[in-house]
Amino acid sequence: MVRSALFVSLLATITGAIARGSGHTSKIVPGAYIFEFENDHDTAEFYKQLNGEGSTRMKFDYKLFKGVSVQLKDLSNHEDKAQKMAQLPAVKNMWPVTLIQAPNPKVEWVAGTNSLPALQSRDVSPTDPSNFPPHKMVQIDKLQAKGYTGKGVKVAVIDTGIDYTHPALGGCFGAGCLVSFGTDLVGDDYSGFNTPVPDNDPKDCAGHGSHVAGIIAAQKNPYGFTGGAPDVTLGAYRVFGCEGQAGNDVLIAAYNKAFEDGAQIITASIGGPSGWAEEPWAVAVARIVSAGVPCTVSAGNDGDHGLFYASTAANGKKVLAVASVDNENIPTVFSLSSYKIDSGADTKFGYVPASKGADGWKGVTKPVYALTLDTTIADDACSPLPDNTPDLSDHIVLVRRGSCTFVQKAQNVAAKGGKYLLYYNTIAGALSVDVSTVPQITAAGMVEDSTGATWIAAIKDGKTVTLSMVDLNEATKQIQFSNNKATGGALSTYTSWGPTWEMDVKPQISSPGGNILSTYPVALGGYATLSGTSMACPLTAAAVALVAQARSNFDPTLLENLLATTANPQLFNDGAKFYDFLAPVAQQGGGLIQAYDAAFATTLLSPSSLSFNDTDHFVSKRQITLKNTSKNRVTYKIGHVPTDTFYTLANSSGYAAPFPNDAVASHASVRLSQQQVTVPAGRSITIDVFPTPPRGVDAKRLGLWSGYITVNGTDGSHLSVPYQGLTGSLRKQQVLFPEDSWISNSTDTKLNPVANGTVFTIPGPGNAGPTDILPALAVNLALGTRIVRADLVLLSAPPHGTKIKTKKFFDTTSIGQPSGSPLLWQSRGPTSISWSGELTDNKFAPPGTYKVVFHALRIFGNEKKKEDWYVSESPAFTIKYA
Repeated sequence: MVRSALFVSLLATITGAIARGSGHTSKIVPGAYIFEFENDHDTAEFYKQLNGEGSTRMKFDYKLFKGVSVQLKDLSNHEDKAQKMAQLPAVKNMWPVTLIQAPNPKVEWVAGTNSLPALQSRDVSPTDPSNFPPHKMVQIDKLQAKGYTGKGVKVAVIDTGIDYTHPALGGCFGAGCLVSFGTDLVGDDYSGFNTPVPDNDPKDCAGHGSHVAGIIAAQKNPYGFTGGAPDVTLGAYRVFGCEGQAGNDVLIAAYNKAFEDGAQIITASIGGPSGWAEEPWAVAVARIVSAGVPCTVSAGNDGDHGLFYASTAANGKKVLAVASVDNENIPTVFSLSSYKIDSGADTKFGYVPASKGADGWKGVTKPVYALTLDTTIADDACSPLPDNTPDLSDHIVLVRRGSCTFVQKAQNVAAKGGKYLLYYNTIAGALSVDVSTVPQITAAGMVEDSTGATWIAAIKDGKTVTLSMVDLNEATKQIQFSNNKATGGALSTYTSWGPTWEMDVKPQISSPGGNILSTYPVALGGYATLSGTSMACPLTAAAVALVAQARSNFDPTLLENLLATTANPQLFNDGAKFYDFLAPVAQQGGGLIQAYDAAFATTLLSPSSLSFNDTDHFVSKRQITLKNTSKNRVTYKIGHVPTDTFYTLANSSGYAAPFPNDAVASHASVRLSQQQVTVPAGRSITIDVFPTPPRGVDAKRLGLWSGYITVNGTDGSHLSVPYQGLTGSLRKQQVLFPEDSWISNSTDTKLNPVANGTVFTIPGPGNAGPTDILPALAVNLALGTRIVRADLVLLSAPPHGTKIKTKKFFDTTSIGQPSGSPLLWQSRGPTSISWSGELTDNKFAPPGTYKVVFHALRIFGNEKKKEDWYVSESPAFTIKYA
């Protein structure tokens, strides 16, 4: 068997590697490997070679993936053992087991532990789920009105499990239940590093999976909504323990298990920055899509990192990556209490309690003290309160939201004795605050702007406002939807941007993910409002179910094309305001999905997007195919709507700029082979698309240009195909600069550099533990790379009598690579290898002074060519063994 150089590079472990990025941490499990077999025969030699020296983590006896993941026992010799096993004829591929962080959506609100309180409604009828705003945004309400509810469709949810005991999630698990199939692949105590202990009960103990499940299929409930496809049957595939991470071996197994259990759609709101379609989990998901099952995966919550920060497995070929848009109507669930002015009648009002801690409202009846009577103040309580401020301990202190953090305001209130704190909002609605770091605050929460203004008006008149608070778990709830004028319908600022490092269009589509009300485990409160691409993804899965039901067709390519080309592109919004140009394709794909239009489209456009690549690999012509499946002849006008060009790199810098990226009002032009065509019923036509990149764009900053080919028919159809290209060369762009490597402490999560020449006294060979302070060999990548190689150069004379064999990698002569090298499929940003002194040949380096020489392969580079590697040398450091 001939193996590529990249495959050979995979044979080294990546122990201790950390890819950092906005909450996503990808680590390697020491001594754990995935082995994919050519077939399920001829594996006896593999197990003979294993010879009891390792335990099985996961077995892959699947149609699309056959193999095993193992945990080798001898961590001082695991690389050598893995290399020998990888060379066996039965082994097709070998990868280290990497860990994906549990999803990290923003928790906006969680109900009390009394999960089904009495509920009043305002601005929404709890008996009419068709008024649910996210459904109206994507036309799910229109499909449900026509009777499409996903009946008979099997949707697998790969996540933290599902609390199937929840009344709105069916109340049971198994045949005849809403959650009718699935399994727990890991067990409660699984952390990612330990061996999974599967069982047959996929009940959720973390919360995320239950929220996702409710977005898809929640049944009628007191909060007045249902899932997007409430009559589907759900499969729960639990891949996380109650805490911790998930191995890519578990994720690969879960996808294949769901596929073989007959899931017709598989969804996962999981991921981490990569941008490489060759990453093994992405490869496994792409195979399932190719086998005919649509797979939706969240695009990621790293929007603050800007362009080229695609997430795996969403970056897989034909895997449907879903971006998030903000809800047009933000739900707020208020806990009702009462107030009175002087000795007047009690009046109901609603508050949103603090998200954690500071929840001691039970039985509190106290007068309101407003720090200022100015309801327009921007910085209320942002500075220490005046010396003449009275003791606030026997009041409920009212503070306006704005300017500084909630914690700063709480600290200043606490400094004057304040224990009870209510913020009033600057806009309609309210949100949950976290002041748990201010222990003096006993109870906190927020009321809406109009409530705060009413109280202050009374206080201005010299009256006393007294609040009688009701505890969160005892209060009647009231739901309100507030019009989101600032960002409603806009791409969420947190949604991750593409494209991939090979210029594939990612994400392909967008869906509501900001401020989404759904179910939550009963033990954790029953209902919650969360924000993230984690929420956009399952709503898209529900839309896929409805569209597939309406068309009686589950073909992934057809569904992707339909959803992307009938979507509505949205205007760009930087989180503060809308602009007069469309958001770039790298942020929103085709735009906000329109499920009804996709379900009944008679004009089919393909493909779902066009990529013209970068300047070096510029594609001068692409084609779109237009097919008229109606019974009538249709005439189409074909046009072009460009959007602004966005720069990847900061000005005069080789490093990526954070969101919002600089935009330049320079647009690509597009020539079409035909601008108007008449297509008979049942016929199709192909149209050539010739782009001209925009002028006046600084190629050194990697300007991403994009837009939409528009198709408008006399039958009323309105469709578009997103396109993108890049002015500049990814291949020529430096992915690693000489100064971007250093040494840190392995226990320092911020990777701060230590002083040049720092001496590390580390445990003897083979004895290092996770809490020991080791040298962290750190490198900061300006852009992504498939391979980062680290070589250790001994700067001091070796101990007397020590024989050292040196190795050479181009111009670097070293004693070898540290265990943990090379790093593979890396996104940009800092990463590190915690080094215990072990080398990849399972030997240990002698004590002495070293430097590390990092080599990073350029994008589109050839690893056999010296000129395709960028080099950085770290400062010197010394190791001694205890």
